[in-house]
Amino acid sequence: MNDYASGLAALRAAPPVIPGFEHMRRFWDPTHSCMTVKVLPGEFYVSAQEEMISTVLGSCISACVRDSHLQIGGMNHFMLPEPLGERDSWSSAVGRAARYGSDAMEQLINAILKAGGRRENLVVKVFGGGRVLAQMTDVGKRNIAFIRRYLATESLPLAAEDLGDIYPRQVQFFPASGRVRVRQLRAVRDVAVANREEHYLKRLANDPIKGEVELF
Repeated sequence: MNDYASGLAALRAAPPVIPGFEHMRRFWDPTHSCMTVKVLPGEFYVSAQEEMISTVLGSCISACVRDSHLQIGGMNHFMLPEPLGERDSWSSAVGRAARYGSDAMEQLINAILKAGGRRENLVVKVFGGGRVLAQMTDVGKRNIAFIRRYLATESLPLAAEDLGDIYPRQVQFFPASGRVRVRQLRAVRDVAVANREEHYLKRLANDPIKGEVELF
């Protein structure tokens, strides 16, 4: 059986997604032998089964939040911590939930609680916030400050982080186990990265990878 046929069979046999996430595309990842969902900027996804949630980050932040007792977890992907006013260059391209970290965190946590998770059992791992372009405003630094402040204010325990630096990252989260794999991506042209982040539309998950895998 080829990879396509195997993936189709796995998709048919996989348990249904949590209600509210039917629009997210799931596919079989033969490398990890599990169903996979790619989270794009402004999206989030919650799972209660054996599958992988993946994204790629530049200056954006992803939080991986999980109920450590019930093994329900999810990931978001946001670019801005707070409104920048009328001159916000992203405001015409994306919605509020895509732009602002506070909304992205609330939506993700509420979805986990709705799926049966309990707030007192939640643990968080956060990633991203790279300064991928020196000539751009350091959105990544502001994102890092926001997520640390948010977790402290909400009294949510931080189990692991990989934040800052100058490189993009690929993040793979396995909510059933809580494991996260982070990979440094090969540098790409400044113009390409700027276009991806400014327009907030392009998927980065297929960028070439280098560097060692870090496990959290």
